[in-house]
Amino acid sequence: MATMELTVQGLTCGHCVRAVTEAIQARDPAAQVAVTLEGGLVRAETVLDRLAMVAAIEGEGYKVIN
Repeated sequence: MATMELTVQGLTCGHCVRAVTEAIQARDPAAQVAVTLEGGLVRAETVLDRLAMVAAIEGEGYKVIN
């Protein structure tokens, strides 16, 4: 497992946190996900690579900006 941090545009509420968390955990059920709404930071300890995490997040309609 590795820790990955991404900045995500459009995270504004608890629904956003839940959607992103569930999208990542759907691909890696053991992932530990933390979302900070202020600044749009998504931090995950996961086996997923960057492309898989970006795909999971963007699949929920959010934009990864870094």
